[in-house]
Amino acid sequence: MAPKRPQASPPPGNTGAPRGKRRGSPLDYAGHGVKFLGVSVLSGVLLAGMALPAVGALGLTAKNTAEGFSNIPDDFKTPPLTQATQIFDAKGGLIAKVYERDRTVLTADQMSPYMRQAQVDIEDARFYEHGAVDLKGVLRAISKNAESGTASQGASTLTQQYVKNVNVEKAGDDQAAVLEAQRKTLGRKIQELKVAIKLEEDLTKDQILTNYLNITFYGHQAYGIEAASQRYFSKSNKDLTVAEAATLAGLVQNPSQYDPVRFPDNAVKRRNVVIDKMVENKHITADQAKEAKAAPLGLKYKDPQNGCITAQAGMGFFCDYVRHVVKQDPAFGKNAAERKKFWDQGGLNIYTTLDPDKQAAAQAAVTTKVKVTDPVSAATTMIEPGSGKILAMAQTRPYGLEPSKNQTVVNLNVDAAMGGGNGFQPGSTFKPIIAAAALENGMSPTKAFPSENRIEWPTMKTCEGTWKNTERGDKRFVPNESKSEVGPYELKQAMALSVNTYFVQMEQEMGLCPVKQMLDKLGISSTASGDKIDVVPSITLGTKEMSPLTMANVYATFAARGKHCTPIAVNKITTVDGKDVKVPASSCSQAFSEQTADAMNTVLLNVTEKGTGASLGLEDGRQIAGKTGTTDKKKAAWFSGYTPQLATAVWIGGPTGGVEMKNMKIGDTYYGADGVFGATGPGPIWKMAMDGALKGSPKETLPTIDIPDPAPKPDPNATAPATAPADPNAGGNPPPAQNPGGPGTNAGGVIGGGFTFPPGVIGGADGGNGNGNGNGHGRP
Repeated sequence: MAPKRPQASPPPGNTGAPRGKRRGSPLDYAGHGVKFLGVSVLSGVLLAGMALPAVGALGLTAKNTAEGFSNIPDDFKTPPLTQATQIFDAKGGLIAKVYERDRTVLTADQMSPYMRQAQVDIEDARFYEHGAVDLKGVLRAISKNAESGTASQGASTLTQQYVKNVNVEKAGDDQAAVLEAQRKTLGRKIQELKVAIKLEEDLTKDQILTNYLNITFYGHQAYGIEAASQRYFSKSNKDLTVAEAATLAGLVQNPSQYDPVRFPDNAVKRRNVVIDKMVENKHITADQAKEAKAAPLGLKYKDPQNGCITAQAGMGFFCDYVRHVVKQDPAFGKNAAERKKFWDQGGLNIYTTLDPDKQAAAQAAVTTKVKVTDPVSAATTMIEPGSGKILAMAQTRPYGLEPSKNQTVVNLNVDAAMGGGNGFQPGSTFKPIIAAAALENGMSPTKAFPSENRIEWPTMKTCEGTWKNTERGDKRFVPNESKSEVGPYELKQAMALSVNTYFVQMEQEMGLCPVKQMLDKLGISSTASGDKIDVVPSITLGTKEMSPLTMANVYATFAARGKHCTPIAVNKITTVDGKDVKVPASSCSQAFSEQTADAMNTVLLNVTEKGTGASLGLEDGRQIAGKTGTTDKKKAAWFSGYTPQLATAVWIGGPTGGVEMKNMKIGDTYYGADGVFGATGPGPIWKMAMDGALKGSPKETLPTIDIPDPAPKPDPNATAPATAPADPNAGGNPPPAQNPGGPGTNAGGVIGGGFTFPPGVIGGADGGNGNGNGNGHGRP
C-alpha cells in the first residue's frame, strides 16, 4: 500500500524551517502585481458565482458552504459506474463479455500502490495537502499561462477532475450531454468547484482517489485502472511494476497522444516524466527510477472484446437472446427504461442454461449439413423437458455485421421481439398439437375418419361462433399430397402419413375452441412476428409462422408428459460484489394429462419407427419420437423430435423465406425436382445434433399406451387379402426393414397396419413428409 499522508501534512522535503527571503527587482515586483491582479479577478469572479466565503473558495477550508448546497447527490460519493458484464454457460465457461464501458471497479486495497502514487504525482502532487481548490496551483497556472501567452496549463485539482468525470459518466451515451459536461465555461467550472468543496467534506482523500482511479478513461475503451491494466499489460492492476504503473498514469492527460500502442516513443517519454515525479515526491528511490526507465515498454496488448460478436462456438445468437431477456423481462425493471439502465450499468455475472457440449453438437450439425454460402440456412434449438432450460441454440450463418461474409444478427431460432425474424410455417410438425387437443377433449386415439383424398373445408365451431368456408376455386378445398392417400385412417397411421384431410376432419369433430385452448396452454398466443393467432381450420396444416424455440418447447412438453414450462435462458445473476439478483424462473403447468402425453408418445414413436421419420434412428438405437414437416413449394422443412431428456426442433429454408428448395445443392447433398422434405433436409441435421448431444447419456424410454393398429385395408391389385407383417422392432427405433419403395424406385412403401406410402416417401431419394400452406395445399 502507498504510504498514507495526513491530509494537511507538509509537502515532501519541507522540514518546516523558515526559508530565506529572496529579493527581486522592481520589475519582478511589477510582474507579481500583475499576476496578483489576475488571481484577484479570477477569485472575485469565482466567489461572486459561488456565493461562498473567500477562504472556502480558495480551498483553505471547506466549511460554511452556500445555503442550499449543504448536500451533494450520492452519485458523486458512490457513482453507479458502468462496468463489464460477463455471460457464462452452464459449466462456467465465458460466452462473452459485454459492456457500454469496459470497467471493473476495485477497492483501494486491490489497487497497486505504485499506481495510486504515480497518478497523484503526475496529476496533482499536492493532492493530500490542499483542499478542493489548490491556490498554489492557480497561481502557478496563471504565471505559466501569462509567460506563454496561452492557456497551456490548468489548475484543476484531482477532486475537480473527478467531479467532471462523474458528470461525463452520468451523461452515458448521450453525446450532447457528454459535450455539455466537458464544456469549459465559467458556470460549469463554478458548479464543479461547489461539488468538489462539499465532496472533500464528505469523503477522505483516499476515497476520492479510489473513485477517481475507477472512473478515469485510459484509452482503447478502457475505463478505470483495472481495465487499463488488462488492456495494455494483460494483468491485474495490483501486479503492475513501477514502469507499468507510470505508463498508465501518464495516459490520463492525453490518451491519444501518449497511446503506447500507436505512439510507443511518446508513451516512454511520458512514462519517464511520471517516474521523475515519483522520485521527486519520494515515492520511489533513485535506483528504482533508474531500473524503471531502463525497462522496455513491455506491452501485452489485448484488443477490446465486447459484445455477443466475440462469442465462440456459435453462441453469439444465444448471447443476444440473453440480452433481450434482460431488457424485456419485468423481473429486471418496471419499464423499458429501467431495464435498459440495469443492462447498461453492467457489472453482472450472468450464468445461463446453455450446455456447451450440446451447443457444440448443434453448431456442428447446422454448419456441416448446410454451408454458410448456401442459399438456404438452418437453425436448431434444444430444450430440457420439464424445466424449460434452453440448452443449445445454433444456426448456419454466423453472428456478425458483415452480410458480404454471410453474417447476420437476426436470430432465426426466436421470435422477432427477441431479436429474431418473422418465423416460418412449421408444416406438419404442428399436427401433433391438434391431435393432443383432440385426445385431451376425449377423442379416442383409434378414432377413424373417412379422410378422402380431397375435401371442401368444412364448417367448424369456434370459441366465438362458427367458421364457414367462403373461398372460391382450389382454395375452397384441402387435398392430400398423394392420390393414394385415401382413408379411412386412424390417428397412428394418419400421423405417420401426415394425412391432411384426417386432421381437418378431426378439427371439425371437436371444433376449433379446444385447439385455441391447447395453444394457450402451450404458451402460443401469437406468431413469431407478434401477430395474434387467428385460429382457423388451416392452422392444422402449420400455416402460422413459428420459431424453432417455440416448436422445440412444444415437443419438450410431449417429452415431459404434458408438463409445459416457459423457456428460460438464465440460471443465476450476481453483481461483481457477490450479491444475488433475482431472476425469473420457468413457469410450469400441466398443459394436458399424462394419459394424453403417453398416447402422443405412442403416435409420434410410430412416425419414427414406421413413418416418415424412420430413417432418423440414432446411432445408439435409443428411443426417439417426432414429426416431419414440409411446407408448400418446399419453402421450409422441419423435423421436431425428442427423447425423455432432450427436445430439439430443426428448421431449414431461406433466411427470409421465398426460397424453393428444389434442384439445388444444400451442403453436400443435391435435391432434385422433388425437393427437400422434412426427413431429408432437417432430419439428418436433427439426427447428427442429437447423436452428439446425447452421447454418453443414459438411454431412457418414453411412457406409452397400447394403441392397436387397425385391420389392414385390402389391396385391390393383390390376388389375396393383404396382412400386416409382424414388427420385430415394436417399441424401439432401429431402422425399419427394407421396403418395396427403395431408392430409385417408384413403388410405394408399407407401414404398420398395411397402409401404403405414396411413391418415394419411404426409401426414395427424396422421400419425406410435407405439409400445407395458407391455401391448404398440404405435403405428406
